Amino acid sequence: MKLTTRMLTAGAVLAFGAHAAAAATLDDVKAKGFVQCGVSQGLAGFGAPDDKGHYSGLDIDVCRAVAAAVFGDATKVKYTPLTAKERFTALQSGEIDVLSRNTTWTLNRDTAQGLNFAGVTYYDGQGFMVRKSLGVTSVKQLDGASICTETGTTTELNVADYFGTHNLKFNIVALGSNSEATAAYDSGRCDAYTTDASGLYSTRVKLANPDDHIILPEIVSKEPLGPAVRQGDSQWLNVVKWSLYAMIGAEEYGVTSANVDDMKANSKNPEVRRMLGVEGEFGAPMGLSNDWAYQIVKQVGNYGESFERNVGQGSPLKITRGQNAQWTDGGLLYSPPFR
Repeated sequence: MKLTTRMLTAGAVLAFGAHAAAAATLDDVKAKGFVQCGVSQGLAGFGAPDDKGHYSGLDIDVCRAVAAAVFGDATKVKYTPLTAKERFTALQSGEIDVLSRNTTWTLNRDTAQGLNFAGVTYYDGQGFMVRKSLGVTSVKQLDGASICTETGTTTELNVADYFGTHNLKFNIVALGSNSEATAAYDSGRCDAYTTDASGLYSTRVKLANPDDHIILPEIVSKEPLGPAVRQGDSQWLNVVKWSLYAMIGAEEYGVTSANVDDMKANSKNPEVRRMLGVEGEFGAPMGLSNDWAYQIVKQVGNYGESFERNVGQGSPLKITRGQNAQWTDGGLLYSPPFR
């Protein structure tokens, strides 16, 4: 029987992943001509295919940004849809080059599981959704409730921590995928559905009667979501990390997909000039051309543009920026300097 990467043992996976990283991921990506990106199986606004199989979302734009940086072409991406349980094995084994799939940055994942997180794409926290007919307005009223969630995520531990702290009883119904958990909740199998708050907004729009459901006000955890790569390849980590920071930094300095050519030609701001490749040589140390960040902004847009079209007021989700605003606007988004 032919073995696939998802059938490897944990030890073999880690060994293979370490070897793959040592082989220089950027060289491998350039040789095959595309970035293999692990993504959600379908989370509206973050990573989901349309009826023609074309992917879009905030996480997808990170994949596109990396492709724009490496190839000067944001379309040079292939997507691997993964369940929460499959995602780390796929990255460790070398099946994918980068994981950009609403994944929480945690201590264990950043150390024991052989991953390196490249930054935070979306600052989130775990929430709960219930039917309005249940008459519940707070998580603390869910004593004894059955709660649907997806297995292989941080949500089960967070529920146990929160409910245990508040002396509440609960029954977890853990399903193999987000779609299964959503279907179970929508069919009435559970009293509540829990995942990251961003995921609740994405899930609610797909329910049979979205207006019949409310998202409770409590946020019971910190869930910094971001892209991850394998440990052992600092060059590839830098490529993914700075692709994300280029989007964040461009928004801070007012560089958009519409004005990037004018900014490149006429901006007097040294930070902008360095970022867009006008001054200095910041691409070569990463193995990239000097216009790598220009290509990202031109083809994908800055972070604010991506947020707005995928999950913001210009999208069906209509999520407010909140803590995902720039640091200059009271949020948590912050890019290190381009110098």
